[in-house]
Amino acid sequence: MSNIKLFQDKVIRSTWNEEEEHWYFVVEDVVAALTDSADPKQYVKRMKQRDIELAKGWVQIVPTLVVPTAGGNQRMSCANAKGLFRIIQSIPSPKAEPFKLCLNLRLKNGSL
Repeated sequence: MSNIKLFQDKVIRSTWNEEEEHWYFVVEDVVAALTDSADPKQYVKRMKQRDIELAKGWVQIVPTLVVPTAGGNQRMSCANAKGLFRIIQSIPSPKAEPFKLCLNLRLKNGSL
């Protein structure tokens, strides 16, 4: 299985967590794909300011994991599918619903 996932031609990096047997996805990549933000880190920061409940639970749903990248392994903020569904609730984007459907379909088909 590939560490690179695509959504509407946007790259979303991921890593497999052996302990939990789940894929984790780079949050900034998902935010960039859904918002076309030039600065996904700032978007995430503002999103957490707007959604206080998301900010309270951020550490539980967004661990920092090692992700293989072209430049070598890097520690990045990641979320599994359940965490992504919660994060996506805070993103007012017309791409959010198609992304959730795509993620859900891939989960059901085991094609992540």
